[in-house]
Amino acid sequence: MKEQLKKGDKKLLNAWAFYDWANSTYSLVIASAIFPLFYGALFRGAGIEEIEVFGMMLRRSPLIFYTTAVAFLVVAIISPILSGVADYLGNKKYFLKFFCYMGALATIGLYWFSLEHIYLSLLLYALGLIGFWGSLVFYNSYLPDIAFPEQHDAISAKGYSWGYIGSVILLGWCLFMILGYEIFGFEDEGFPTRLSFVLTGVWWIGFSQYTYRYLPKGNKADGKLTGAVLLNGFNELRAIWRSMQSQLRLKKYLIAFFVYSMAVQTVMLAAAYFGEQELEWGSDSERTTGLIGSILLIQLVAVAGAYLTSKLSARIGNLKALIIINIVWIFICAWAYFVYTPGQFYITAAFVGLVMGGIQSLSRSTYAKFLPETEDTTSYFSFYDVAEKIGIIIGMFLYGFIEELTGSMRYSIVFLILFFAAGVVLLLRVPKDRTVIT
Repeated sequence: MKEQLKKGDKKLLNAWAFYDWANSTYSLVIASAIFPLFYGALFRGAGIEEIEVFGMMLRRSPLIFYTTAVAFLVVAIISPILSGVADYLGNKKYFLKFFCYMGALATIGLYWFSLEHIYLSLLLYALGLIGFWGSLVFYNSYLPDIAFPEQHDAISAKGYSWGYIGSVILLGWCLFMILGYEIFGFEDEGFPTRLSFVLTGVWWIGFSQYTYRYLPKGNKADGKLTGAVLLNGFNELRAIWRSMQSQLRLKKYLIAFFVYSMAVQTVMLAAAYFGEQELEWGSDSERTTGLIGSILLIQLVAVAGAYLTSKLSARIGNLKALIIINIVWIFICAWAYFVYTPGQFYITAAFVGLVMGGIQSLSRSTYAKFLPETEDTTSYFSFYDVAEKIGIIIGMFLYGFIEELTGSMRYSIVFLILFFAAGVVLLLRVPKDRTVIT
């Protein structure tokens, strides 16, 4: 029987961080780079900008944004249920595996995505997204269980860094297959593009096995599953919220995170569609190489960004570092309104990469630091994830709705400045010490 590694053990920490290596290929290939290009090409090839779905004519970008919002709504609803079950049964690794495999298999299924079968296609897209984000609920909740507080920032940053590196490797290979399709004997770019979705799912499942080998099963609960347990997660969230009323720092930080994360996640999910649709590309091949090249640039710079943010937070504190990063995001969004050429987009991509990895890793580790002494980490991180998902639902819906009204994503990007500005104000109001109201 394999020996259970102790909390803080280097091998255990690395195994946890390695899940970022496994699953980040989804966020890059599907959410950020190849799928948005593939999706836009389907509509351009059909010569249409709108498609009828459930009796409504929707533009292509709002359609995928609304689908994304619905998928996140599902995650937000089921996460409290499943986290409560996981805590009660003491087997959150099982749920981590379930969402991983569901998401990876749905991603493989995107190989058959088509406008002729738009409902099934959108369902596969939604299931892949649900699997990716659903697994993160349980993955993130492991952080306080496997690492001591002084290790949180470094190991969180390592996870994101490994994720960026691994996803860049796979994306680079996919790009080589797509642009060099003749070398491989393919008739056109279509087959290697679809093959990229299969490779993403296989990579996700395959490399996650190392994480599963060393992560503990869960907490020491050994209860039996009953009907009441299904509502236990919501009861726990209610209890977590009540406990936050006396934990002023944690409560105010979470509110700030909810607001600025709404904008961060929306930008990250919509950026590739902005680049694919709004820029002045000379040709389809230039669009492919340019957009994927900019995404690769973001990933590479993000590795340095996560590392530098970790160092910055160690020097000036987590809250001040987050405030600075949010201010940078404000300037990026304002600049994006005037971006029309590939060169301008590359400059924007470099700055996005610098702050993207940093704000994600630092937000996660800051929340972990602010938690009270507790063994119920899954419920606390479920609350964190539900807040993030609700923010994404609102952000993606507004982003798509504004594009429907104006006909351009540029106005949607500018609108997000309000959320970053509000995030700065709210972060400034977070107490610097563990303020407790009695």
